[in-house]
Formats: sequence, structure tokens, C-alpha cells
Amino acid sequence: MDYVQPAKLVEELIAAGQRKAVLSVKDMLVRGFLAGVFLGYATSFAFKVSDGLGGGMAALVSSAVFPVGFVLIVLLGLELVTGNFALLPMSFAAGKISGKTLLRNWGWVFLGNLAGSLFYGILLALTLTQAFTAEASEALAEKIIAAAQAKTFAYQQAGLAGWLTAFTKAVLCNWMVAIGTVVGLISTSTIGRIAAAWLPIMTFFALAYEHVVVNMFVVPTAMLLGADIDFSQWWLWNHIPVTLGNIAGGAILTGMLLHVTYGVHAENS
Repeated sequence: MDYVQPAKLVEELIAAGQRKAVLSVKDMLVRGFLAGVFLGYATSFAFKVSDGLGGGMAALVSSAVFPVGFVLIVLLGLELVTGNFALLPMSFAAGKISGKTLLRNWGWVFLGNLAGSLFYGILLALTLTQAFTAEASEALAEKIIAAAQAKTFAYQQAGLAGWLTAFTKAVLCNWMVAIGTVVGLISTSTIGRIAAAWLPIMTFFALAYEHVVVNMFVVPTAMLLGADIDFSQWWLWNHIPVTLGNIAGGAILTGMLLHVTYGVHAENS
């Protein structure tokens, strides 16, 4: 049996959080950078394969392929801040790490994810605009711009209700993404880990919820491609509420709930 029982799983998650908390700045930045790149690849891949499709079929096809990026992150042991929003609070609650080391990890990994997302976005924009000498006309560019506008303008136009909507969609997103991180360790086999992680990641993407690292790629890339979005619109109406919502969904609804029900058993085992 390659299945890891929940109490044992939480014990391993707490230990994983400890290991992440003591990583060097170099490792957090490099592993975070690669994670940002791979999610950029996965997002553009998901947009590309849904060309010509509409409605539920587009959501199904794009969400079916998007988890490839997340699986690469899990299998290579990279650093994704949204997963760490769940893991490190479990270690903190178990008394294994300090609040300072938790915030240290979140900060550096967030920066690494942002750098990787921006780097991949710049390279993609170069390919879609012939090195910024022509207007992007491919369907992929149009989808990136449309997605970025929906993630900024739509919330801005609704005001406070829009900000709360972005926050809530981010909570719902990282409830699933953090579960994907958790169940990525629920098997000792590679195939088992891939299959387990694939399902919750596919779910969040199909429902078009808000993931801060995905948005680190989508919104800036759309800006490079000519979308009329400025920095303040990106951060105020998406980046800030989505980051806060992802923290709540990962730390509270995933990490803390699992620790409450299984953490004591893990600590006493």
C-alpha cells in the first residue's frame, strides 16, 4: 500500500514545513523562481488548448491540462507560496517553527514566484509580439488580455463588493490548491502523488478562482501585450485581495483545520 494515512500525512506535512522554514535565501528564491515559471507555462498551455472552445468545454479542457505545472512543482520539491501558506502554519501550530521563520519563508518564496512569473511572461510576450515590434494578434494573447481585464477591471467597477469578491474567490482557490499540496504527499509512489494532486488543482482552475501566482503571470503579461491596466489596478484590485484570500484559504481552512483534527495525533505518535 502506497497510501499514507491522514495522521501520518499531517506528521509529514509538519516536518516538511520545518524543512522549508530553514531553507537558505538562495534556495527559496531559485525554487520559487522555477515554480513561478512552471505555473506560467501551465497557464499559457491551458489558455492555448482551449482555443475555439466555449463555456463549459473550454473550462474542462483548460483545467484538465493546467495541473501539469503544479505536478512539476510537487515532484521537484520546489517552493510555491500558496502551498506554503498551509504547510508552515501547521509547523508553527505544532511548535516546530517560529512566526519569524514562517514570514521569512513566505516573503522570499513570494518574491521568487513573482520573479519567475514575470520572467516567463516577458519571454512569452517577446514571442507573441516579434520582440515587441508588432502588435500581438494570436488568440493566446487575446485570452491573456481578456483574463487580466476580468481580474482587474471587473473588480474595480464593482468597488468594495469587487474587492471582497476577489478576496473570496482567492479563499476558495487556495482551499483547493493547498489541498493539492497536502495530497501531493499522500502517496509514496510517483503516479499516486500525481493523481492525487491533479484533482483539486483541476477543480480550482475550472471554477476560475483567483490564485496569486497565476495572476503574477497573467496580469503583467497582459500589460506587456498592450492591455490598458496600470500597476495600481493590478495590486489594489487583484494582487492584495488575492494574496490575503490565498493566505486565509491555505492557513485557516486547510492547514489549521487539518492540524486541529490530526495534528495532536501526529505530535503524540
